[in-house]
Amino acid sequence: MFSKVHQVAQQVNQVIIGKERQIRQALVCLLAGGHLLIEDLPGVGKTTLAHALAISLGLRFNRLQFTSDLLPADILGISVFDREKGQFLFHPGPVFTQVLLADEINRATPKTQSSLLEAMEERQVSVEGQTRPLPSPFFVIATQNPAHQVGTFALPESQLDRFLMCLSLGYPDAAAERALLLGEDRRSLLANLPAVMQAEELIQAQRELKKIHTSGPLIDYVQSLANATRQGDLFAEGMSPRASIALLQAARAWAALEGRDHVLPEDVQAVIIPVIAHRLRPLRSVSGKITASSEMLAELIKRVPI
Repeated sequence: MFSKVHQVAQQVNQVIIGKERQIRQALVCLLAGGHLLIEDLPGVGKTTLAHALAISLGLRFNRLQFTSDLLPADILGISVFDREKGQFLFHPGPVFTQVLLADEINRATPKTQSSLLEAMEERQVSVEGQTRPLPSPFFVIATQNPAHQVGTFALPESQLDRFLMCLSLGYPDAAAERALLLGEDRRSLLANLPAVMQAEELIQAQRELKKIHTSGPLIDYVQSLANATRQGDLFAEGMSPRASIALLQAARAWAALEGRDHVLPEDVQAVIIPVIAHRLRPLRSVSGKITASSEMLAELIKRVPI
C-alpha cells in the first residue's frame, strides 16, 4: 500500500524539481491525515506542488484564491431562495471537496480565515444552524506569502495549530533551475498528470498507519520533547497536546515510508521541524521572527536525550 505513496512522490518530483525532501514531508503530512501549510515567496512552486499532490493522489479538489474581500460564505456556501420550490436551497461552497487549495491564505482577513477552523478540526461545517459533513478524506493545502509582504494578515495561533505541517520550498539550486528553464512549462505538466492513487487507497493507507508500533520509551521521548518546549528558555509557549499527537502521527508516517513497522527516535527528529516550528514562538524574537527557527529546534533535539 505504501509503495503507491512512493510512486506519487516520484511523479510529483518530476513536476517540482530538486525538492525531494519537502515532497516527502508533504506526503507524510497527508498520509498522517493532516493539513499542510506551504509558506514561501511567490513564484517558487507552492501552488504547483499543491496541485500536483491533489492530482497524483486522485482526490477531488477546488482552488480558492484568498483575498482581502473574500467572505466566509464564499468558502462555506450560502442559501438562495428558489422561487419555483418556494424555499431556500443551500449551495455548497468550495470547501465541500476532498482537497481545498487555499491559495495565499494570509491575504484574507481574520474573519474569513476563521471560517476554516471547524472544517479543519472536525471535518464539518455549520452554516445557518445546520451541520454538514465534509467528504472523506478532507485536506486543506494552504499557501501563504511571508508576513512582511504587503497585504497579508498573520494567521492566528489557533489556525496555525490546525496545520499538521508547515513547509518552505526555498529557491531551487542551479541544476534544478536550469532544468526548469529548459524544460516544459509546469502548468502543462499538471494537465497531463495521471492519478497514481485513489481516495479509497489513501484512506486504507491511513488505516495501516495505526499498525505502526510505538514503544513506551518512544512515547516517553515525545513527551520529553513536549515538556522541554514548555519549561525551557527557548519558547514563549510550549507544544499543545494536539502538537504532540501530530508529531507522533507524522513520525508513524515517516517510519512507514522508510519500510518499517515501528517508530524510531530518528523518525521523530526527521519530522519535528515541519510539525512544530510554526506552532512555537521564540521567547526572545530575533530579527522580527515570530515563529521558531530550525536552529532553535536543533538545539531542542540536542538538549533532550534519547
